[in-house]
Amino acid sequence: MEALLIWQIVAGLTVLAAGAAGVLFWHCRERRQCLQSLLDSLPEPHQMLDGQGRVLQANAACVDFCGGRLRPLDAVLADRLAAECDGAAADHEHGAEALARLATNARNGAAGTAELRLRGHGSASGETWVEVNVWPSEAPRGALLWQVSDVTARRQMETAIQSEQRRLVDLFERAPIGFYSVDGQGRFRFVNQTLAEWLGRSADELVAGVDLHEVLAEPPPPETPAYAPVAEADGQIEVKLRGGGGEVFDALIVQAVTADEEEPGALRTRSVVRHLTRERAAAEALADSERRFKRFFDEAPIAIVELDRGGRLRECNPAFEALLGLEGRKVVGEPLGRWVVEDDRALLRETLVASAKGPGQSADLRLQGTRELLCTLSVSVIEGAGKPAGFVCHLLDTTEQKALEVQFAQSQKMQAVGQLAGGIAHDFNNLLTAMIGFSDLLLLRHRPGDQSFADIMQIKQNANRAANLVRQLLAFSRQQTLQPRMLNVTDILAELSHLLRRLIGETIELDMVHGRDLGQVRADQGQLEQVIINLAVNARDAMPGGGKLVIRTYNVAFETPQRRKGEEVAAGDYVVVEVSDSGCGIAQENLDRIFDPFFSTKEVGEGTGLGLSTVYGIVKQTGGFIVVDSKLDAGTTFTIYLPRHLRRGEAVIEPEVRDARDLTGIGSVLLVEDEDAVRSFSARALRNKGYEVHEARSGESALDMLRNDQSLVELDLLVTDVVMPRLDGPSLVREVRQDRPKLKVIFISGYAEDSFRQRVGEEEGIHFLPKPFTLKQLAGKVKEVMSEGSA
Repeated sequence: MEALLIWQIVAGLTVLAAGAAGVLFWHCRERRQCLQSLLDSLPEPHQMLDGQGRVLQANAACVDFCGGRLRPLDAVLADRLAAECDGAAADHEHGAEALARLATNARNGAAGTAELRLRGHGSASGETWVEVNVWPSEAPRGALLWQVSDVTARRQMETAIQSEQRRLVDLFERAPIGFYSVDGQGRFRFVNQTLAEWLGRSADELVAGVDLHEVLAEPPPPETPAYAPVAEADGQIEVKLRGGGGEVFDALIVQAVTADEEEPGALRTRSVVRHLTRERAAAEALADSERRFKRFFDEAPIAIVELDRGGRLRECNPAFEALLGLEGRKVVGEPLGRWVVEDDRALLRETLVASAKGPGQSADLRLQGTRELLCTLSVSVIEGAGKPAGFVCHLLDTTEQKALEVQFAQSQKMQAVGQLAGGIAHDFNNLLTAMIGFSDLLLLRHRPGDQSFADIMQIKQNANRAANLVRQLLAFSRQQTLQPRMLNVTDILAELSHLLRRLIGETIELDMVHGRDLGQVRADQGQLEQVIINLAVNARDAMPGGGKLVIRTYNVAFETPQRRKGEEVAAGDYVVVEVSDSGCGIAQENLDRIFDPFFSTKEVGEGTGLGLSTVYGIVKQTGGFIVVDSKLDAGTTFTIYLPRHLRRGEAVIEPEVRDARDLTGIGSVLLVEDEDAVRSFSARALRNKGYEVHEARSGESALDMLRNDQSLVELDLLVTDVVMPRLDGPSLVREVRQDRPKLKVIFISGYAEDSFRQRVGEEEGIHFLPKPFTLKQLAGKVKEVMSEGSA
C-alpha cells in the first residue's frame, strides 16, 4: 500500500507538471530528488509506463532488475520468460499469456496480479518465482503502475508444506495400524493400505464390493448388524480375520458408529484395527526394544537433550554430560542456556521460539563447560495437545571441524603467499647472482690494500645479506634447496648450546634434556639449526625479565594419525624437539596467526615477521610437523615432530666431499641463461678458470647451436637455467639427451631443486647449483661434475 501511495503521489505530480501552475513545482530539483529518493528506498522494482509503454518513472531496484539499464518491466519479464524457459515451452506459453493478460486488464481499468516462474534465474534451486502486480493510473491517463516481488521463498515453503502433507498421507496409509470405514450395509467405504495388505486384497477391491462380514474368519451371529463384526457395535472388539493366503490372525477392532454427513439418516463407522497376532509376537521383544532404545540414547555419540517449553532440561544423555564435563552432577531442571556463552543466549532463545512456530531450526552456538566449544544445535518440537510441549535438541560438537576449516583457509593463504614469495625470490636470486658474481670478478683485480677493495666487499656483503633474506622467503614458501643428510639431533643441540647461551643472555637459564636412544633424522643441518635458533630468540624476547628455556628431545611413535592443536600428525616414528619458555605467552587471538608471513607482535623495527613462518616452512619441507601450545603469563611450547629414518647406532652413509681448492680445469662448456648479467658473469668466471665457454641466451638457440655448431661436437658439460621462456631447462635436456645420452648437466635456478627433480627424475649426470652462487661455488661445482668418472 505504501508503494501504491507513493506512485499516486508521482501521478499527481505528473498532472501538476502538465499545468502552468505545476511547472515550477515539478521542476523543483530538491523536491524531485526527495521524491526519487523515496522511490529508491523501496526494495522491490517499481515502474510507471505511459499508454504507449514508455517508462515515465522507475526506482533504483527496477534499474537493477533490468540489468543496469532502464527498460519497460513487461518487456524485461517477457525476455526472461523466453530466454530462461530452458526448453519448457509450456512454462513459457503460460507465463507469456499471464503477463499479456495483466497488461490488457490494467489498460481496461482492472488491477491484477500474477505469479511467473523464471527458470535458472537467481535461485539455488534453479528457478525464481516472481509476483507481478499492475495497477491502472488516472494521472496521467492510460499509465500503468508495475511492481515485481520475489516470492521464491514463499513458493518453496508452499512446496515443502505440500510435500509434508503427502508424507502425512503416506504415513496414514502405511501406518502399522489398520483403518477402515463401512456404511450401514457393511460395505467398505475406506480402507488404508496396511489393512488391505493384511487382508490380502487391494484397497480398491475392498471398496468396490466387499462387505465387512466377508473378511471375518468365523461368521458372526445372525443378529449381528452388517456394519459390526459382532453384535456389540461399539467399543473394543476382538475378532479373527482371514488374510489373503487363507491364514487367520487375531485382530482388535476399536469402532465408533456415527451419522453419515454425506447421506442424512445413514451410518458410518470409524474403525481402527490392531494386528494382535503380530503385536503379541512383538510384545516379547518390547522390553528388549526399550532397552535397546535406552542404550542407543545413552551411548549415542551426539549429545541429546529434551527440554520443556521453558528451555529447561527434562532429560539428557551421557554424551551431553561428557561434552560439558557434567558427569555426576544434577542437571535436570537446569536451563540449557546456563551452558551457552552469554553472547549466544539470545540466539538460543530465538531458535527455540522459531522452532515452536514452524519447522525445526538449527544454529551454531558456543557452549562453556570445562572448555569453550562450538556446537551445531538442531531443534525439533515435541507436540502435545496441538501445541509445542517441549523440544528435542541434538548438539554436534563442531569445534574440530571449524578448526579444520580455519586451518584449510590458512593453508590456502599460506600457499598463495608462498607462491608469491617464491616468485619474488626467483627474480631476486638472478639479480643477486649477478651482483655477487661481478663482485667476485672485481675482487680478482682489487686485492686487500686496494682502495676499492673495501667498497667491493661492502657490495658483496650486502648482497649476501639480501641472499639470506631471500633464503628466508624460500624457506617460508617451502621452495628452498635443502641439502639433507642423516643427523643426530643430540649432536646438533650440543654444538648449538654455546651459541644459544650467548644469544639468550645471562638472565635466562638454558636447560637441555636429551632423550635416550634417539633415532636419526634426515634434514639440512643449517636449516635445522636456524629453526632452533629462531625459536630460542623468540623465547628470549618473551622473557625480558629473565626466565627458563628448556629444550627437550625424545622419541615417539604413532600408530594412527594424531590431531595436535589443529595440526594432523601422520602415523609413524618421530624424533621430537620441544622448545619451552616461561615467558609472557601468546594471546589466543594471535595464536592462529603466528606462522603467517610478516605477522609480528613486536614493535616496529624489532622484527620482520618472517622468523616463525620460516620455521614453519623448513619443518614442513623436511617432512615434519610443528605444534604450539601457549597460555598468557605461563609460557609457550613449540613441539617439532621430525620423521625418524635411522635408529641410533645404524650406519650413516654421507656423500663424499671432494676437495675443490684447485678450481681450474679444461673442457668445453655450453652455458644457457636468459638473464644477460648472470650469463655474462658465469661465462667470464669459467673462462678465467680455463674452460672453453659457449653462450646461449635461450633454450632454442642452445638447441640450434648443438645441432649445427661443429665446435660443440665434443661438448663436455651443459650448464642451463631451469626456468626460461618457451623451451625451459628440463625440456632442453630431454631434447639434447636423445642424441647425447651421457652429456653431463648442471641446472642453475633460484627455485628449489625439487621443483625440477620431479620433472627430470634421478637421471645420471644431472646436478644442481642454486642461485645466488659465487664465483668459487660455480667453478667448484663445474670442477666437481667435470671430474666425475675420471681416475
